[in-house]
Amino acid sequence: MSRRGRWMARACAATAAVMLLATGGAPAPAPHGSYGGGSGKGVAVGAYLHYGSPGVDRMQGLSRWLGGTDLRAGHTYLPGDTWANIEGAPDSLHAWARWRKERPDRLFVLNVPMLNQNEAGVPDGRVAELLRAGAEGRFDRHFRRLAGRLVSLGLPDTVIVLGWEMNGFNYTHRCKPDPESWKRYWRSIVSSMRSVHGQRFRFDFAPNRGPDSIGWTKCYPGDDVVDIVGMDSYDQPPGESFADQVTQPYGLQQHVDFARAHGKRISYPEWGLFRNGDNAEYMRDMLAWIADHKPLYHSITDYCPHGVWQCGQNPRAAQVFREFLSAGRDGRPAGGPPRPGGPAGEAARTGAEEHGALWGGPALLDGPASSSR
Repeated sequence: MSRRGRWMARACAATAAVMLLATGGAPAPAPHGSYGGGSGKGVAVGAYLHYGSPGVDRMQGLSRWLGGTDLRAGHTYLPGDTWANIEGAPDSLHAWARWRKERPDRLFVLNVPMLNQNEAGVPDGRVAELLRAGAEGRFDRHFRRLAGRLVSLGLPDTVIVLGWEMNGFNYTHRCKPDPESWKRYWRSIVSSMRSVHGQRFRFDFAPNRGPDSIGWTKCYPGDDVVDIVGMDSYDQPPGESFADQVTQPYGLQQHVDFARAHGKRISYPEWGLFRNGDNAEYMRDMLAWIADHKPLYHSITDYCPHGVWQCGQNPRAAQVFREFLSAGRDGRPAGGPPRPGGPAGEAARTGAEEHGALWGGPALLDGPASSSR
């Protein structure tokens, strides 16, 4: 999701969070067949609940709200402000490591920026220079350090969502300024991380749905350095209806077809409501799409305006989500009258505290602006 969209979401989160939380070279080959996480039966369900340790704690609350549904996908982001943070500085990784190691079938999903100052509005010309430098291996050491930290924490089988939404306009790690250098840079990062002893990482190539600033297939770096083909998809244009979101160029159907043609599993690292508000029909259609196409994992973005559990402004969509994913259901919406839902029994926090205003600079909902308060 773009920086502008995240910034707009912050205002909603700030008002809704208090109410709801108070109430309720040549790359090495991938090690095929040796992955630990995500090996359980069925699709791994998760949600982005907070970038830090509170995100781990809230997994239990969301599971209870869903009647005990097993949430096997834990999802967070590394801040993209400094290289130290991209190297894995945030202490919250310790909490995620404990969560991951409690169960062998759990899947830890980590969004990793490809460049620092990732939301600093860097112009295209400078982005192209940085991508060329990355393609030459100048930043590889940062990713080797990240790989070593993840292995040392007991997270060697992390799913790395590297350079997500690269087909967009805003992130410094965007592809359009120099697609060929971007692809070579991705390959260099993957090679560096796979060179670390003990790793079993899977790399998830996850563009935005739709054409955005560049067709995402033009950024695909190659089957030998991609393990999963993901897609971030929110209920917003392009596409006035869910059918449009499926059939549009670079849409949901092209994503599924592309992954199948390349022999890859699919994922939905980010998805949720947005421009069309409390859209129960979208929620029903997207969950049915996920059930039909069986991604490795999916992770709803659960804050306002996108979410259903930590956001009180989407009660109809929340009910669909709850009925669809509640334990004991058969994976299809149950229908019936909508009922509002939300988290209960957690300490109240303000949206500003939740999403980074205490970190200095603009609050970013996909991660703090710094790794230390």
